[in-house]
Amino acid sequence: MCGIVGYVGRRGGSAGQEARYNGHSALDVVLEGLRRLEYRGYDSAGVAVITANGIESRKKSGKLTNLISELQARPLPESLTGIGHTRWATHGGPTDRNAHPHLADGGRLAVIHNGIIENFAELKHELAAKGFEFASETDTEVAAALIGDLFRGAAEGDLAKAMQLACQRLEGAFTLLAIHQEQPDVVVAARRNSPLVVGLGEGENFLGSDVSGFIDFTRRAVELGQDQIVTITAESFEITDFHGRPAQGREFKVDWDAAAAEKGGFASFMEKEINDQPEAVAQTLLGRAGLDGKLELDELRIDPSLLKAVDKIIVLACGTSAYAGQVAKYAIEHWCRIPVEVELSHEFRYRDPIVDANTLIVAISQSGETMDTLMAVRYAQEQGAKVLAICNTNGSTIPREADAVLYTHAGPEIAVASTKAFLAQITAAYLLGLYLAQLRGNLFSGQIRDILADLGKVPAKIQAILDDADRIKKLARSMSDARSVLFLGRHVGFPVAMEGALKLKELAYIHAEGFAAGELKHGPIALIEEGQPVFVIVPSPRGRNSLHAKVVSNIQEIRARGAKTVVIAEEGDTAVQAYAEHVFYIPETPVLLAPLLATVPLQIFACELATAKGYDVDQPRNLAKSVTVE
Repeated sequence: MCGIVGYVGRRGGSAGQEARYNGHSALDVVLEGLRRLEYRGYDSAGVAVITANGIESRKKSGKLTNLISELQARPLPESLTGIGHTRWATHGGPTDRNAHPHLADGGRLAVIHNGIIENFAELKHELAAKGFEFASETDTEVAAALIGDLFRGAAEGDLAKAMQLACQRLEGAFTLLAIHQEQPDVVVAARRNSPLVVGLGEGENFLGSDVSGFIDFTRRAVELGQDQIVTITAESFEITDFHGRPAQGREFKVDWDAAAAEKGGFASFMEKEINDQPEAVAQTLLGRAGLDGKLELDELRIDPSLLKAVDKIIVLACGTSAYAGQVAKYAIEHWCRIPVEVELSHEFRYRDPIVDANTLIVAISQSGETMDTLMAVRYAQEQGAKVLAICNTNGSTIPREADAVLYTHAGPEIAVASTKAFLAQITAAYLLGLYLAQLRGNLFSGQIRDILADLGKVPAKIQAILDDADRIKKLARSMSDARSVLFLGRHVGFPVAMEGALKLKELAYIHAEGFAAGELKHGPIALIEEGQPVFVIVPSPRGRNSLHAKVVSNIQEIRARGAKTVVIAEEGDTAVQAYAEHVFYIPETPVLLAPLLATVPLQIFACELATAKGYDVDQPRNLAKSVTVE
């Protein structure tokens, strides 16, 4: 959700340029970082810098452009130390007053925050009794007041010490960044259950919610662990725990550059990322099999003997990732003969689930910071289960805390609504299923090689769909006035239908629902009326013929009641043509792999329809890329 950036540079340059180093000023770095982090979703933005006259701050509700206009109207002096924030409202509405940074200690301290302070009301009452007055409705201002109070008291003017003492009092999920005018060359940050990464430069250091916040300036990064505090200066960084004891982070190199996060000539990040999907799938497959054809998943740190003993798999995920898990369920159960349950993370730990040492938890998250999934993972580990993460973000919290990880290698996904990460997640889940089947002897090596060969052909097939996208774009533009669209699917087509509906809801803000086609006569057919658009994902006629015939029968049923039918079918399936207003063909592929192809036309449709309605497909209203609060 919230985007966070921090920066400290060192003094240098010629006369008149004293506050710059290598052409960087704190404000320039912070604003560029906030621009990179816009994809996380936000409703206000603000910055604070330390100047010769103390801390100066600007903040505005709305988009980053509003803040930039405010800075143009009321410029800030040059500075070497600064913090910046894009806020997604939790406590208090999206107003100028509630925007971050929040000031304390008589305006000498500035604090920004991602997450939720759960005991803020108790702390606010305690601080109010001491005479503190609050200007906002936020929990963040309470944290700022607490840090300021400790800075003047028990911390004796040491900002890092004040942060340590404050964090010992705070409950909830938070990343906090603080600057104080009495320590002008320092930014102090703390992390609990919320993302934070350090960027290492030459004579300058950075902080960010993720590496996008400083990717223009350095590719060297350090991931922080749980309950850690970092103090950065221009020349150094120091990590401790919340009690001041020395701690360690893990340094890594960012393997993508700033250009990878640009639109690449497309009108939107969403469109670019839809077109990135052949490469996303290919990169996720790359290097997973040895010369002998056997799968080699090097990131899996779980003892093979434990994986062989697994008697149940539970997939934990939210939103689009949960639909990736639903697709994986069909494949893993078929290949491995292990029962698979797919659970919404936010429901899992509240229903007393049956989990033990022979349960494998598969946690799927694009960002690796999804709070609902992280909390469910921790609960499962407390019950003795092993956890494997499928994630797209190196160094994020969920893969760090998991027992094993499969990275998807889809590259940065900037648009809030997921596309290429979804296909990469399905691909990674297929690899996991095949690996388990290999370990347990459920499939012969030749069978696994054949399936991997079929997976290897998928990127070119996705590209063929992308190359023929004009027809579905034209249909989307013609349906821009639709008020409701339904989606039907069966077998692996069912989660594809639900994902198609979710994309339309996310991007176009219209009612959309995905149903299991077999449920049609059990209620949803009542929704069918004259002109109702219905997408139908038709199973391959080469698979279970009964399923194909049953879905074709569903098409006939809804068309007889006036529905406008749009069919996604396999090339060569002429049987559907007589019953559909529009047919979009996808290349022939094995049944279990079909979701990697059938999803793509639905993504294109949703993106184009929303664009035709004039909506921002990269940053849909009310949504955030990474949901880091429960």
